[in-house]
Amino acid sequence: MADHLFDAPLFLKKRHYVQELASLEDVFDLLEDWPEDERDTTFEVLEKACRMAAQGIFPLPAIRENVRRFLIKRHMLANIEEVPILARRQSDQNIGS
Repeated sequence: MADHLFDAPLFLKKRHYVQELASLEDVFDLLEDWPEDERDTTFEVLEKACRMAAQGIFPLPAIRENVRRFLIKRHMLANIEEVPILARRQSDQNIGS
């Protein structure tokens, strides 16, 4: 599914951590784990669009935008500034100190 990578990842706020959604496969994992009692029409439409994207029928940038809107609606989209960037912290440290 390497050809199903988003241009830029989305970040999902979970209870105790932030999850990166960087590909269609990540979105399928999210949808698979979504609680059954919270699967509404919006969920079903997104799931169908993802299946169509996997078949090459629906454009991947549109999937990313729909996932972003889905997460915003549920107050689960993490702001990138809220996500700690490990690489930035590591690059600030000198080797040997």
